[in-house]
Order: sequence, then structure tokens, then C-alpha cells
Amino acid sequence: MPTRKLWRALTPLALLTALPLHADEGQWLPHQMLELEDQLKQRRIELPAQQLADLTQAPMNAVVGLGYCTASFVSPQGLVVTNHHCAYGAIQYNSHGEHNYMEQGFLAKDMAHELSAGPQERLYITDKVEDVTDQVLAGTKETSDGYNRYQQIETNRKRLIQDCEADPAYRCSVRDFHGGLKYYLLRQLVIRDVRLVYAPPQSVGAYGGDIDNFEYPRHSGDFTFLRAYVAKDGSPAAYSEENVPYQPKGFLSINAEGIRAGDGVLVAGYPGRTSRHKLTEELTFSADWLYPTQAARYQARIDAIDALSATTPEVAVAYAATKASYANRMKKLNGLLDGFRKTDIPAIKSSRDRAFVAYLEGKQESQALTDLRALVEKSQSDYQASVYLKNAQSGALLNAAASLYKWAKEQEKPDAQRDAGYQERDRKLFAARLDRLERRFDARMDRILWQQDIDAYLAQDQRDPVLDAQLAKLDLETLYVKTALGDKDQRRAWMARTAAEFESSSDPLIQMAVALYPGNEARSKARKTHLGELAEARPQLMQAMLDWYQSQGRPVYPDANGTLRISIGHVDGYQAADALYKQPFTRLEGIREKHTGIAPFDAPDNVLAAIDERRFGAYARADLTAPAKPAWYCGFLPCAQADSDAFGSVPVNFLSSADTTGGNSGSPVMNGKGELVGLNFDSTYESITKDWYFNPEITRAVHVDIRYVLWMMSEVDHAQWLLDELTLVK
Repeated sequence: MPTRKLWRALTPLALLTALPLHADEGQWLPHQMLELEDQLKQRRIELPAQQLADLTQAPMNAVVGLGYCTASFVSPQGLVVTNHHCAYGAIQYNSHGEHNYMEQGFLAKDMAHELSAGPQERLYITDKVEDVTDQVLAGTKETSDGYNRYQQIETNRKRLIQDCEADPAYRCSVRDFHGGLKYYLLRQLVIRDVRLVYAPPQSVGAYGGDIDNFEYPRHSGDFTFLRAYVAKDGSPAAYSEENVPYQPKGFLSINAEGIRAGDGVLVAGYPGRTSRHKLTEELTFSADWLYPTQAARYQARIDAIDALSATTPEVAVAYAATKASYANRMKKLNGLLDGFRKTDIPAIKSSRDRAFVAYLEGKQESQALTDLRALVEKSQSDYQASVYLKNAQSGALLNAAASLYKWAKEQEKPDAQRDAGYQERDRKLFAARLDRLERRFDARMDRILWQQDIDAYLAQDQRDPVLDAQLAKLDLETLYVKTALGDKDQRRAWMARTAAEFESSSDPLIQMAVALYPGNEARSKARKTHLGELAEARPQLMQAMLDWYQSQGRPVYPDANGTLRISIGHVDGYQAADALYKQPFTRLEGIREKHTGIAPFDAPDNVLAAIDERRFGAYARADLTAPAKPAWYCGFLPCAQADSDAFGSVPVNFLSSADTTGGNSGSPVMNGKGELVGLNFDSTYESITKDWYFNPEITRAVHVDIRYVLWMMSEVDHAQWLLDELTLVK
């Protein structure tokens, strides 16, 4: 196990002696736990730091990625638990004909009745992390050209990945940390046969819908169980009825007693992206232009999907996951904009920048700041010039045609020289993406969404003559009939065609893709050149910034980048902007109180009946905090005692101060012993700006309480065979 060797290599990034400014701030690399023992003790985490740092030991060997969310093994038979919204694509994939599992929910009778989650679903199990900075940067000092630097880094990365993937069971990647100051090689076992086991109906899994999204109090049963399968010899394999359940090296026990207010928690997962170390200019660009532009596009797309779905049920099913993703992103963007205004985070970052500039006074790194600001400004200008042009090519089948033609062009090169995503190692995933259109595409809907982007492109000044010419002869009325790319087998067949066959094709979308290819490639090269320039400038500044942070005892965890992290926190409520205190737990009764019978507050009858009859089973908590009562209500008893006696219930959701972001959805929330007590699924509205700034007073993550999951399994859906598979402790 390489932990100590890796830790020595990570010293420039590590927190050497100081704790974070805010105790619960930080999305830490697992090996950084070795330097956070005091913080672990402060939160009464009993697990040794050494154990948390070791990816081969529990609990970290039970944490898995989905590529876009997080999950965890909860049985020796490959059973996995994650969020309902993370498994929504798998639920949608199996919803057709008389089986609308999105509305009805799904519970397999036994393992034999578990359903394929779809050809693109994967589980990624990280088992190795290695510092490869020197190897990645080898040869880059000999060039001052941005494009050559980019290409050298990519060549070095591909070589490392190729060596790492000598065993076909593994998928490897090289990720940059702190803007390219350090690079790490990650090795992940890839499970390719994933099956749907148990999902509550949408009226449980997404109770409150977009209205409650990023809000609190919440009452969402955002959980789903999947299972990993492998070939009989234990090797990863594509879906087959002959496959058997995967036996993980570790899995999480579940604490049926749950968690209490003030208890310390650990959240382990794969957070996507944060920007806490970026410049104020980057925040300002996001707040003033990028976020408003993106939010407006998402809203227009949601409105279009809603309009057609109202009269076309099959469109509602096909675009359910797409719409949910748009809605989540749009509300987050609006929350970021609202948070920037209320907290004035740009002013906070600007103040920090001024202090940093003062720190750089007289140091050679001050020029790096000037250089980076100039590059950032160019990057923003280039993005504004290209975003509408790119969006105008957003038709799903045009995207497929463009990807297929690029695949053919890249096949003309030696594999090591092909662009990432188009190498032989990418063949199966590339094909799976083509196949996914089968269940997530409708020509009527795609035409409307594409037309929106074309109209937006034509309404602005940043135009491309080649694209203009293609759009001028585009006939969306007949296009989807004339192209053969709507057929899955036809799309697959084009993977074997040569570039010359594409160039002689009469298919209108393939002709369009071929015509647009040179311009898109030229813009891609310009982007790579710019990235190569940034890869030289940003690391210089980041090293100075890290030195500055450490001199103040500030956090020096890297910004999130989709790699495995650990956050430390505690169960706690918060004082909201309206001066109301948000209690850390919600209860079953809140589901009944919110119920209107109309989506998204349309709780199932069996859930309401169990609440009304107070069938709480073994998962009720007599001391569950209830809303504050006036003094006269408590009589001669202390209020806490009166509430305890009168308001015992099953907790549904709870809050913690753990540092999370997108990608942490489905992350296991563990108590101090490493036992599962909840699933992360959201943040409060006040917390959305934590991607840029962590405010300890109001930053809270929202979790599904494991006792609600167990209650649903036991008292509502009677999933006893699954309960028997879990290891429950008290």
C-alpha cells in the first residue's frame, strides 16, 4: 500500500501543521488524513487517520464512483446504494410500455429479477493513486509554445495510462491538481454489468421536486440500490445472464440507530469541480455573463420539454433524466447568482486578492499573476466567441455524426497520437454513448431544442461562414427522415467506416459534420494552445498561493476535480437568512404536512398510510428534535422531555457541515466508526456558493437519513430479502 510514499510526494500540497481556518472546510485527498488527526479527534471520529488514508481498507474500499455521482457497497454480494437521481438514467432506461418505473418504483423479487441498468452504466473502484508529476511534465521545459506544451503533456499522460491499463479490467486517468502544479495517476477497476435492484417511485425519491431542490427542510427519499455483476471468474464483463454478483473487498455496515445532532460525520466521494483557488476575474466573469447565459438556456430547454411532454408521454419518459439534469443545473446557477449578491463573494475574493498581491510584492511570482490574468481574459473572450457557435451544432444526431467522423479521422493516426476519447481504449464507451440515444432521444423534441440554439446563434454577431452556409440549407422538416443515424445499428455501423466513406456519403447530417470538421478542429487546436499556456502560468501562481495559505494556517486542499475525497463535518442546523433556525432533522410527519396530492408533493398512499398509522417500526427516534414549542406547552416538564415523549418519529433528512459539491451525490455519510448513517444528496440554497467560498455559518449539506431508507424497505415496500442482505448494527 503506497500511502506513506505518496504522502512524501504530496508534501508541497499537504497541510503541514496548521488546521483549516474553518474546522469543517476541506475536500481532502485521502492521504491528507494523516495530517488531520487533530481535526478528526475534534469531531470524535474514531477511525484512525492511517486507515482512512488507505484505499485498500474499510471504509474507503467500499466507496465507488459512477462517473457522475458516488455510491458505496453495502453487502458482500456487490449491492450498492446511491441516490435516486443518480440512478435516474437506469430507472428511465427500464421504463417503457406498461412499466413506468419512474412513477411506480421498482423492487426486484430476487437477484434473478434484477434489471440491466443500461449499456453505459459503470462502477469505478479506485484502488491506486500515484504521484506522476515529473513524468507528466517531462520535456515541457524545452518548449515555450503553448500547443507543443499541451501535446507533450498529453503524450506523457497517454503513455502513463497505457502502461497502467495493461490489465484490461482497469481504467486509468491522470488528473491535474492545483492547476497543473501536481499530477496523479488514478487506477480504477471498472464494473460494466450494473443492475437495478430497488428504487422508490419518483414521488418518494424526488419528493418536493424542483420546488424543494436546494431547499430545507426536505423530505426526499433520494436513494436507490444497484448491484455490480462480473463474469464467473471474477473479471469485469459486459451484461450477461451468466454473470454473477461481484464480491467487493469491503462494504459498509449500516448503523440502524443512525446519527444525532452534534455527532461527527465523514462524507467520502467524488466531488466534481470547485473554484476556490481561482481569480476574482474568473468569478466575476461567471457571475456577470457565464452563469446567466447558461441558466437562460437551461430554462428555455426545460420549458420546451415540458410543453411537448404535456401532449406526448413518450417524450416525457425519454427526456425525464435530461430535464432533471437541466433543472438541477439551472437552480444551482440561479442560487450562485443569488448567493453572490447576498454575501458579496466577489468582494471577499477581491479582498483576498489584494492581500495576496501584497504578499507577492517583490517576489518573482508577481509576474505570474500578471501573465495569468491576461490568459484568463483571453480565455473568457474566446469562450464568448465560440459558445453560440458550438451550441448551434447541438442536435443529438449531428453530434453523433461529428463524433463518428472524428473517430474515423483519428483512426488514421497511430493509437498513441489520437485525441483522448478516440483511442482504442475508448471504443466500448464510445459505442455505449451511441447506444444511449436509443432511450433518450425523440426527433420531435430534438428538433425543437436544436432550433432554439440555432436561433440564439443567428441572433448574435459571432458568426462562422461555414456554419452559416450549412444552416442556410438545413431543412429540419425533412432532416430526421432523410438521415439513417436515428437507427442504433446504423450508428454502430459507421464506427467501422473510413473517413473517405464519410466524405462521399449522401446522408445530410454526415455531410454537415464533414463540412464543419475543419473549423471545429482549428478551434480545438487554438483551445489546446491556450490550455498549454495556462499549464505553464497557473502552476507558478498556485505554488505562491499555497505558500501564502500555509503561512496563515489556511486550507490547502486542492480544488475538487472528480477524484476521491473525504470531508469531515458534524450534524448541525443553521440560522437562515429569514432568521429562522433550521433544525438538523426532518421527520415523517413533514411528508404528510407537505402532501397536496399534486406532483411534486404527491406522496404514495402506502407511505401516507404508514405515517398516519404511526407504523414506525424499529427506526423511530424518541428524542428526534421537534419544532420549538411555547413554554406553556411543556407544562411542568422540561421542553426537551415533553418533545421527546410526544414527537418520536422516523427521521427523513438531516443536515451536516460536511464540505460537498456536485459529484458528491450518493456519497456515503458515515459516523465516527465508518458505519453508514446517510446518503448525501443536496445542499441548502444558502450553501450553493460554496463552490467558490465556504461559509461555516450557513454551509450545510443535506442527507437522506439511513433510518428512512430502512423504514421504507421494512414498513412500506417490504423488501425483506434486501434487508436480510445488509449488515445492520446498533
